[in-house]
Amino acid sequence: QVQLVESGGGLVQAGGSLRLSCAASGNILRINTMGWYRQAPGKQRELVASITRGGDTNYVDSAKGRFTISRDNAKNTVYLQMNSLKPEDTAVYYCNANIRIDTVHEYNFWGQGTQVTVSS
Repeated sequence: QVQLVESGGGLVQAGGSLRLSCAASGNILRINTMGWYRQAPGKQRELVASITRGGDTNYVDSAKGRFTISRDNAKNTVYLQMNSLKPEDTAVYYCNANIRIDTVHEYNFWGQGTQVTVSS
C-alpha cells in the first residue's frame, strides 16, 4: 500500500502565500516524477507543476514566476510554494507521484486533495 498525504491548504487573501506539502509512505522502492494538479469547480484537472527525481521542473504558464515546486527525496515529500496568489488559483490541489513499488511494477498514485481558496 502507498499513501500520499497532503497538507497546507486553506483560505488566503489575494497576494498572499501558501505552502503545500505531500508526503508519500508505504511500499516504496523509488519515487520518480512528482507533481501537483488542481481542479476548480466545473473545470478539468490540470497539471500545475512537476519535478523529476533529479530536480527538473515544469510549470503551467499561469504558475510560472509565482509557484515553486521542490522535493526532498530522503523524506519522500514534494512541496509547492505558492506566492502572489490570485482568486483564479482557487481549486482543490492534488499531489501525484509515479512510484516504483518493486522491480517490475510502477504506478501513479494520488493524494486526497487539499482545498486552496483565494479571496479577492
